[in-house]
Amino acid sequence: MKKAFLAFLALFVFIVLSSMTFSNEALHYKVTYKWGLVDKQAGTAVLSIKPTASGYATKLTARTDPWADKFYRLRDTLIGSTDKNLNPSIYTKIAHEKGKYDKDIVKFIRSGSNVKGKCYRYRVRKGGSKTDSLTLNASGVTIDMLTAFYYMRSLNYANMNAGQTVDLNIFSGKKCERLHINYRGRETIEIGDTKVSTYHITFTFTMGSKKKTSDDMDAWLSMDPRHIPLKLEGKLPVGKVRCFYTGG
Repeated sequence: MKKAFLAFLALFVFIVLSSMTFSNEALHYKVTYKWGLVDKQAGTAVLSIKPTASGYATKLTARTDPWADKFYRLRDTLIGSTDKNLNPSIYTKIAHEKGKYDKDIVKFIRSGSNVKGKCYRYRVRKGGSKTDSLTLNASGVTIDMLTAFYYMRSLNYANMNAGQTVDLNIFSGKKCERLHINYRGRETIEIGDTKVSTYHITFTFTMGSKKKTSDDMDAWLSMDPRHIPLKLEGKLPVGKVRCFYTGG
């Protein structure tokens, strides 16, 4: 019975994971804010990856436009390093948001299927600064939020059925969550004035007894071999934020 289960698991992994490799790229996005009739560009983002001797160096930068700075100024940078199989070794998040400064560093330590995340956190507020640390633990595929963008692109959607879900662990600077990547099927969307065929997926984050830790996020990927995220969408306390691919 155990051998049959392992054989099935190996077949499942072969079906959903492609042999995709990444070359130098920098994907550019415009970030829009939508609330009722308001639909305005609020910022920009760049998602980049470079091959290294041992794997990949990844980076995401995001910033609000000058008009949006007056309401919520944001300058965020995510930096990561992974092996060729997209297993992270280190992840750093630097956030300058609304007058606050946060820096989280997660170092990944693997032993078989078990993964530890050594987390170091630094916070600066008007009242001063604070540093703390903690250790996260997980078993199975474990990544960070930046690597998630590349992991979702590596899935073999052509061999998946609508409704199929891939589950894995994700370490932030303070907690371990379960990330569920749900393939919704093929969908035609409009990017500007152009209609594009895409793979539609939904990100769901849970903890404990599968309680959601945040609202779902949606992504629409190109159907060519690069699986470029053409559109991403997530909810805010008021309205929603959308990211549209502009080139790269």
